[in-house]
Amino acid sequence: MSNTDSFIDEVTDEVRRDRLFGYLRRYGWIGVAGVVALVAGAAWYEWQAHQARQTAEAFGDSILAALDAPDAPARAEALAAIAATGDNAAMLRLLAAGEALAGPEGVARDKALADLAGVAADGSVSPIWRDLAALRRLAAPGAGVDLQERAAGLAALAEPGRPFRPLALEQIALDKLSAGDRDGALADFRTLAGDTQAPSALRARAGQMIVVLGGGSGAAQN
Repeated sequence: MSNTDSFIDEVTDEVRRDRLFGYLRRYGWIGVAGVVALVAGAAWYEWQAHQARQTAEAFGDSILAALDAPDAPARAEALAAIAATGDNAAMLRLLAAGEALAGPEGVARDKALADLAGVAADGSVSPIWRDLAALRRLAAPGAGVDLQERAAGLAALAEPGRPFRPLALEQIALDKLSAGDRDGALADFRTLAGDTQAPSALRARAGQMIVVLGGGSGAAQN
C-alpha cells in the first residue's frame, strides 16, 4: 500500500469518527431517553403489580373478616357492606346470597334470590359468575321458580362446555326422578358417572344413584 493510500484511509477514518460523534451529539439523547423510558416503564409495572396485590389481599381479608361473623344474617350483612365492582361485586353478592338462603324464609331470602337473578342477568359479569348465580337460584329450595323456567335454565347450564354442566345435569336427573321418569334419570346419572370432567365426589354420587335405581354397578354404560 502506498503512502498516499494510507493517508487517504486515515483521513477517511477520521471523517467517519467525526461524523459518528456528530450523530451521537445530535441524536444520542434519543437512546438515553429510550433507556430512561424503559426503566420508568418497568418501575411503573412493578408499582402497578404491587398495588394490585395489595388490593387483592385487602379484599380477601375483608371477606375473611365478614365470614367470621357469628351467624348467617351477620355474615350476609358484612359481605354486603364490602365495596367492590365487577366480578368482585358479583362474587360478594353470591356469598351473601348463600348466607341468606341458609336462614329462614323472609325478606333476606327474597332479596338473596333477587340478587342471584340479577347477577345471572348481568352482561358485564364474567360468564362463570353468571352461570353460578343462575344455578344457585334454580337449585335453591323453595325458590318459587316455575318448572318450565327451571327446566330451560338447567338445560342451558348443562350444555357441553359450560363450567357447571355436571351440577346442572345432576339437578336435571333428580328432577326427572321426582317426575317419575326413572329411565331418563338413569341415563343422565350414567352420563354424569362417566364424565371425566366432573368432580370425583359428583361421579360417586351418580354411581350410587345408578345402583339405587337398579341400573347396575354404577359405572358408565354405553
